[in-house]
Amino acid sequence: MPNNRRAGTLFVKVNGQQYDAKGNFTYNPGQPKREGIVGPDGTHGYKELPQLAYIEGEITDSSSLDLLNFTNIVDATVTLELANGKVFTLRDAWYAADGDVGTEEANIQVRFEGMSADEA
Repeated sequence: MPNNRRAGTLFVKVNGQQYDAKGNFTYNPGQPKREGIVGPDGTHGYKELPQLAYIEGEITDSSSLDLLNFTNIVDATVTLELANGKVFTLRDAWYAADGDVGTEEANIQVRFEGMSADEA
């Protein structure tokens, strides 16, 4: 029987420690980005530029979360476990957000960028 669930519940973990995911997350495997090259005489082809692999979203703050340590994370493995069964893994990752915390919803913007990623 096919699994028709595509979205919903997700889990975000850094070095195996799960954090409280909040809202929408986005991720990019870091594959090259292609852009067309166009001149007045038509399309010439494309150029290819590298992209960073990343995971970005929001987590909920908690009394046990040490923000200073969290924002200094480097060389981490970050996983995003999706409702459709996929697991996106970011390797050799570092925290790349500002470290802002919203007090009304206890939300922390997070962005991890890494050297490589895979999806299983």
